[in-house]
Amino acid sequence: MLKYELIPEQLLYEGTIGQDNLFVPQKCAEADILRTHQKEYFDKLIHQQLSPSEQRKIGFPQSPELIERELVITQGTIDCALWALENGCALNIAGGTHHAFAERGEGFCLLNDIAVAAHYLLHHNKAHKILVVDLDVHQGNGTAKLMEQENRVFTFSMHGKNNYPFHKETSDLDVPLPDGITGQEYLNILDSTLFSLLDTVQPDFLFYLSGVDILSTDKFGKFKVSIEECKKRDEMVFKAAYDRKIPIAVSMGGGYSPDINDILQAHCNTFRAAAHLF
Repeated sequence: MLKYELIPEQLLYEGTIGQDNLFVPQKCAEADILRTHQKEYFDKLIHQQLSPSEQRKIGFPQSPELIERELVITQGTIDCALWALENGCALNIAGGTHHAFAERGEGFCLLNDIAVAAHYLLHHNKAHKILVVDLDVHQGNGTAKLMEQENRVFTFSMHGKNNYPFHKETSDLDVPLPDGITGQEYLNILDSTLFSLLDTVQPDFLFYLSGVDILSTDKFGKFKVSIEECKKRDEMVFKAAYDRKIPIAVSMGGGYSPDINDILQAHCNTFRAAAHLF
């Protein structure tokens, strides 16, 4: 997608980041993928053996370039997690593929980058209690299902009640929101939920999915959230992590406004909000 090229270009142009803030991940190792995804499914991806039905559910035709892209994105979130442990915060320009399950992909998601990275941290004893804050407009159904038996990972999804996926999984905490919710109402609910959740869960690591499909301009979002209110959402999450000294790794998630500038500004605001604190 075009936004993945435009985001770093804009951030470099305006001076929010420098070249030394950018890194390019390699492809994720099979062993790291298989802590989350079934080998049979992974082999289908690698060998281009997805059925037409499986490809339709994902929404992309299979290709070697597509799986390579997914492997790089997934490693990017692992790298961000490791960078955040050292520096407090890191952001993946892509990622947020929260509709991927152990045995299948759907909703434009093949591999679940946050779940893979969470399992990586737990496996290497780099985190012991992880909180996933998923604020994409769509429920993180794949992440919820993947982590339902993992009590070291708490999944929190605040999403559109009537939006995709129409069959919801059960996160540790789901906050379904009605169509047409205003930005201020959205922020009030997040404020009353996030801080009590942090006090209850007491995580030592935080993954944040910062989808900008909550915007009022989004083709699929159904919310009435402005770009400035979306930025306030990001600021709220970053400040909560910063004040509690919790490392935070961010994946961008969805954004489907017809005007690419709306998507670009909202995603760049996430980086600006992080740069302001970290």
